[in-house]
Amino acid sequence: MTEGLARDRAVERVEEIVETVETEPMPVPVREVWVYGDIALGVDPVPRVNVYVTKDLLFKDAPDREAEFEESHGIKGVGKTVAAAWADEHPEFLRANRNGHAAPEKCLAAHLLRDDEPIHLEVCNTGFENNVTQRLKGAIAREDYTQILDPRGALLWADTEDGGQRSEDAMQKLRDNEFVFPTLSASLEMLGMDEEEATVAAEAVHEYRAAQTGATVRGDVV
Repeated sequence: MTEGLARDRAVERVEEIVETVETEPMPVPVREVWVYGDIALGVDPVPRVNVYVTKDLLFKDAPDREAEFEESHGIKGVGKTVAAAWADEHPEFLRANRNGHAAPEKCLAAHLLRDDEPIHLEVCNTGFENNVTQRLKGAIAREDYTQILDPRGALLWADTEDGGQRSEDAMQKLRDNEFVFPTLSASLEMLGMDEEEATVAAEAVHEYRAAQTGATVRGDVV
């Protein structure tokens, strides 16, 4: 595992990611940007920076251009699953899934992250808090605690009717290390786990997180 990022640099990278979402075209509409886990807890250095992006599905973009991009880039679905205008501007960030279709989460990661930095990007069509609950239910049902989403998060940016709105209060708290959260096991107990299971689950999450290197991304649909 890499040594992570010094806290000041980690916060700076989060601000850069928020600014990119605010000011540049994205492959799909972005509704929210959260941080969670180590960076929200004030750890220094930050072993991994965890960022959560809530996205919308793309509707009525430019499906007539799909064949054009498939011929030029070998990727299906441009104009359907990711925006054609974005692909025109950032063809270097086009990424596909195993079936050769444009993958929104991979395109977002390519645009927002650098390959060698210790940042994990979660991309989902539902908000952070709802997905925390859904992922916990799934992890308990499958007895696979590694996929639990750390519930200790902070909303930094949200799309509004007037355009994107940054939470300056949350950003300042992040800079000043003013967020206060319980331990991961205590947080999981608050979500309904019993004490023993929460302790086991928290350890599984820590071990899984420690094994990750470089930039990583996970796409989720709820």
